[in-house]
Amino acid sequence: MKRILLLLACLPLLAVADIVDPVQWSGERVGDSIRLTAVIEDGFHMTIFSIGEQEFDAWDAPEYTGTYTLTVAEAQPIRFNACNDQMCTAPQVWTYEESAVATTASNSQAGTPTTSRSLWWIFVMGLLGGLLAIFTPCVWPIIPMTVSFFIKRNGAQRGTTNRQTIRDAMLYGLSIVIIYVGLGLLITAIFGASALNAISTNAVVNIIFFLILVVFAASFFGAFELTLPSSWSTKLSAKSSATTGFLSILFMAFTLVIVSFSCTGPIIGTLLVEAAGKSLLAPTIGMLGFALALALPFSLFAMFPTMLQNLPKSGGWMNTFKVTLAFLELALSLKFLSVADLAYGWHILDREVFIALWVVIFFLLGLYLIGLISFKGDDDDHRKTSVTRFFLGTVSLAFAVYMLPGLWGAPLKAISAFAPPRTTQDWVLMPGGIGQNAETNNQHFTDFDEGLAFARETGKPVLLDFTGFGCVNCRKMEEYVLDNEAVKARMEKYVFITLYVDDKRERADGSESIGDYNSRIQRERYNANAQPFFVQLSPEGEQVGEAQAFTTSPEEFMNWLKY
Repeated sequence: MKRILLLLACLPLLAVADIVDPVQWSGERVGDSIRLTAVIEDGFHMTIFSIGEQEFDAWDAPEYTGTYTLTVAEAQPIRFNACNDQMCTAPQVWTYEESAVATTASNSQAGTPTTSRSLWWIFVMGLLGGLLAIFTPCVWPIIPMTVSFFIKRNGAQRGTTNRQTIRDAMLYGLSIVIIYVGLGLLITAIFGASALNAISTNAVVNIIFFLILVVFAASFFGAFELTLPSSWSTKLSAKSSATTGFLSILFMAFTLVIVSFSCTGPIIGTLLVEAAGKSLLAPTIGMLGFALALALPFSLFAMFPTMLQNLPKSGGWMNTFKVTLAFLELALSLKFLSVADLAYGWHILDREVFIALWVVIFFLLGLYLIGLISFKGDDDDHRKTSVTRFFLGTVSLAFAVYMLPGLWGAPLKAISAFAPPRTTQDWVLMPGGIGQNAETNNQHFTDFDEGLAFARETGKPVLLDFTGFGCVNCRKMEEYVLDNEAVKARMEKYVFITLYVDDKRERADGSESIGDYNSRIQRERYNANAQPFFVQLSPEGEQVGEAQAFTTSPEEFMNWLKY
């Protein structure tokens, strides 16, 4: 254990000496022209995206190896990147300077020298990303799962001490770090940049976690007890079996990592793209920072259940707490079933069905909290509603009433991150919403090639929207930004192309899935793999300006639009 901790602590120091810089530029003035030379490291190939204001189509841009020479009339910035079989550097800009003996490439998005962005900066960015991920809709609701797990675990291990609790919590946090740093990067390196997204939208994986949450909920309702075998409990109590205990904690940490990928995937994707050109270990350093920030609060929550159980006179409030968690877990389970349903186009959990189930769940939760219904384990005092439970029950009932108009097409921005998109709505009495009438809108496409062809014919610019069925931030941006009347008016000037990167249906030619094709366009053409991701194109298909990521501000998005 000490060796593992020491290795993790030393990773940032080990990476300092491993900066990847496979292209070395130099230049000299020859008469009235400037001759530029790029020396490309063996095993790498270079792609040039633009020279000055002249841009090239990265999709078909030639690749250069060895030594490449070109002559220009004047000093102009050259935007390029380099790739080998394992990685690609982030797009960089190099400009010839008369007075400089050697100049440095700079990151095109930030405009600062690459070398000035140390690996410590990547580590800090990872920390900030991890802290941000805690408050996303996919991570924050997993806290009840953590509390549920450790309540059951510590209840099965009678005689648990505070020291053992702290040890388990630290192991839980360490497990999260190990899984994110090890498993996440291993899958990305072996299977490609879209593998993590493929796992998070895989039907089998999402159905498994749907069933896990349903089982947890049924147990907390009192249908049965989830306990370790008595022989295990005896051994854990007598010998504190570290191996068995760690494996169960590792499973819980693995559950957290997988079910949260719908929200953490975009953050991780952005972090990996930012780190890709820095060092072979830079992605590891970024993921280490991300995992440490994410693991810290969950480790604290892992300590919480045992501390609760050690308090005297826990009373009936504990069962009320557990049943409330059961309702929440039942509601959250539908999110994972919805991801599988959307990705494969089954249409068994369209938006109105999803909302109807949530209305019923939160209506029943409200009735339970005010004491009108009870479950096994509730004592006689349960029907004597406390002031706190009365207010909480009122909130739950009000939330159920709030969702009712969503059955007929109301936006319901408060749950936009969880509910399926409004394009799946069958009962529509309140038309509107981005893509609501996509089938009848001749400027809205879901195929990249068809959309570009239409743009060339009509001479209209293009707005690309890289999104995902399992992308909660995409749903939020659709409701808060794309559904804004002023934004929709501006978007009428564009040919709007929506590209789902997790659509599992096959393309017409059977070569690959629609989602894989769209994801490949985003990675190879725009050097990004996070969603939501918006790009503006000219009618000829050339990129206009920088890309736009997630925002909930319509004003910011309108200022970004060029047309």
